[in-house]
Amino acid sequence: MQPSKLTGIIQAPASKSSMQRACAAALLAGGETIIRNPGHSNDDKASLSVISALGASVEPLPDGSLKIISNGIDPFATKVNCGESGLGIRMLTPLIALSDREIRIEGEGSLLNRPMDFFDEVFPQLGITVRSNAGKLPLIVRGPLQPRDIEIDGSLSSQFLTGLLMAYAAAGASGVSIRVRNLKSRPYIDLTLRVMEEFGLPVPENRDYREFFFPSTIKRPWARSRTYNVEGDWSGASFLLVAGAIAGPLVVKGLDPLSAQADRAILHALESANAGFSVNSDQIEIQPTDLKGFHFDATDCPDLFPPLVALAASCHGTTTLKGAGRLAHKESDRAITLQSEFAKMGVDIELQGDIMRVHGGGRIKAATVQSRHDHRIAMACAIASLGADGPMAIENAEAVDKSYPDFFDDMQWLGAKLKIMQLSE
Repeated sequence: MQPSKLTGIIQAPASKSSMQRACAAALLAGGETIIRNPGHSNDDKASLSVISALGASVEPLPDGSLKIISNGIDPFATKVNCGESGLGIRMLTPLIALSDREIRIEGEGSLLNRPMDFFDEVFPQLGITVRSNAGKLPLIVRGPLQPRDIEIDGSLSSQFLTGLLMAYAAAGASGVSIRVRNLKSRPYIDLTLRVMEEFGLPVPENRDYREFFFPSTIKRPWARSRTYNVEGDWSGASFLLVAGAIAGPLVVKGLDPLSAQADRAILHALESANAGFSVNSDQIEIQPTDLKGFHFDATDCPDLFPPLVALAASCHGTTTLKGAGRLAHKESDRAITLQSEFAKMGVDIELQGDIMRVHGGGRIKAATVQSRHDHRIAMACAIASLGADGPMAIENAEAVDKSYPDFFDDMQWLGAKLKIMQLSE
């Protein structure tokens, strides 16, 4: 990528957080669901593949929408593959365990190294037999899941809770609670509960995010037809917004300012960095200003770390980010990866426990960097390169396909000077 100035109007990508939850809810709620503005990232495709294996029919429509028809969990496969999707495996595994059939759950890439001890610890309490590879994939599970009073640890990820909430609702949970310690990323649970409500699934009482109670009065509704509009993705759009703050002006459309997505908090970070932007009901306009170092707590939105580091690198002074402890079990160990790859660009990043400090303000140096097969690292490096003093090479840049496959096409559309090269093996 070459240093570039950007301008134009761009549509935010579809939210995979919203899309994947909609896939799960469509499977559980039954009947016919039309999903408008569906995502087509690798994670989205993996979720569609899993719900298809669990009995749903998925049909693309001429207008780009998807039609999903389901009679609930009715697996025809004995093996499913969640690709590299952390949300996919954590959310869909409890749904798979609603069946009384033994099913093997596999994954790919970095997902093979992510801890799955949660299922080994919790599933036996719910009447589910489970075998794992020493707390890693593959998993072999057999239900049916029996909703019971349990207590779980929510410090690693809220995605485990999302799967249990949906599974309990589908299993007709009555008079039972899921109690949670140390819940992180609460906004993602808000999104889960909102999707459950839109699909007519029983929604538990949220007791200050410490307990989710399913009262005995909840009845599961009859299956019906519904339409669900996938939101614009604040996670992917955060890179576009930072790009606008560094090298714009840009207009980003399709983002809901009232969204439950945790990464909507990028607006607070941009404001703290003195970025120039305005928010309207259907678009955000953003342009370069004199950016300054800022303080931001990303504990509940750890996926914002990569774009925030790209932003901080272009700010004058030191930026302090909290929540770095949540980055170890991503597609890469993101705190270490960001420190290493941005060091190649001349950006000094200090790590001290849960705190990351980015010393910005200097010229971004041209370098060859490595995504470490992490989609958000690839995008962060690309955004940082817009203000570099020369061309930047990003190895394994195709990692963006996991969440935002159109990223480099969109960057070119906005004026970025880049060339995609296929390297021979």
